[in-house]
Amino acid sequence: MAEWDGMEAQSFRQEARAWLRANFPPSLTNAPSIHFVSDRHAAESNADWCLWRERMAEKRWGVPTWEPRYGGAGLSEAQAKIIGQELAAIGGFNPIRSYGTMMLGPTLLEYGSEEQKLEHLPFIATNERRWCQGFSEPGAGSDLASLQTKCIDMGDHWLVNGQKIWTSGADQADWCFALVRTDTSRKQGGISFLLIDMKSEGIETRPIVLISGSTHFCEVFFNDVKVPKGNLVGEVNQGWAIAKRLLQFERNSLSDVKAEITPLAPLAHEYCGTDSMGRIDNPDLRVRMVRNAMRHEAYLATVARLTREAKSGGPSNGVSALKNLWSGIIQERAELLVELMGANGLGWSGEHYTDAEREATRAWLHSKAFSIYGGSYEVQNNITAKRTLDLPA
Repeated sequence: MAEWDGMEAQSFRQEARAWLRANFPPSLTNAPSIHFVSDRHAAESNADWCLWRERMAEKRWGVPTWEPRYGGAGLSEAQAKIIGQELAAIGGFNPIRSYGTMMLGPTLLEYGSEEQKLEHLPFIATNERRWCQGFSEPGAGSDLASLQTKCIDMGDHWLVNGQKIWTSGADQADWCFALVRTDTSRKQGGISFLLIDMKSEGIETRPIVLISGSTHFCEVFFNDVKVPKGNLVGEVNQGWAIAKRLLQFERNSLSDVKAEITPLAPLAHEYCGTDSMGRIDNPDLRVRMVRNAMRHEAYLATVARLTREAKSGGPSNGVSALKNLWSGIIQERAELLVELMGANGLGWSGEHYTDAEREATRAWLHSKAFSIYGGSYEVQNNITAKRTLDLPA
């Protein structure tokens, strides 16, 4: 390991740096990757994004640690970390990143059959097959175990009826991984995990417009939808255990900070000006920006520490706390960005505002959801209190 940390690591870093600098389209530098994750149409209408996705898929670096038969490169975690660091250094991002790579892929690797892995993982690894998450329902959000979408065993297939809500990207997804009720006599013990083709007859999606103007959230209705028996992941009524594991992957992804965030200081210099010492000419704003940057760095250090502890066999139950910490940091940053832009930070549309200013306004509004989705702030605190601090229920 010491040898890898030295000469071999440096050699791989030089290889990764050279390849990324030669292949990453400069026009995408510091582009918000979540925009491409959430909006398939925006992604696929961008020629440079399509080119970048093609190159990364061919290199198999979108999911570098997955085995080659599943579409990955078979690299180590250390090599994957170097790729991420070198991407961040050039303002790049992973074009393969999706709900499939962040949540379903890791879950299938643990719970899926070999047939399911071979059928779905290679398409996730190239971002050719988009997925949405059918968990929340109108009466089952934080109390997810109260879900009512019914799944009846019809002998040669499953029959699904019910409704999901807040389903990100459902109107643009090819497939959905969903929690369904296969036993009405038990709560957590009556839930199964099902893969559903969104082209199936009987599925209807309705976009929900948010205050930010985006429509990546949807309602999804299942009306007598037939699903092949082989699309069940794990065993019947094992879905709650699988879902808890998937939610760990989701919260990991939400708290997995990449250095693809555009620094605030250059923008503050542009909008606020500088004093005689070259500092941002607004002492109060400057202090709050420094505080936010320090919280960011402390967060990164905490993530690194918990990662080392987990690899050495220590506890790995700090994800909920990390998710809340990151939500607070990114919400505060969105507020600072709008503030430093002044009146320009309130632009919604019109020729008087730049694309960056309009995006800042919408990002600020969208950031309000960060402390809700992936498990609300209160739910995460309860998990931390119970599992990390061992406080009484």
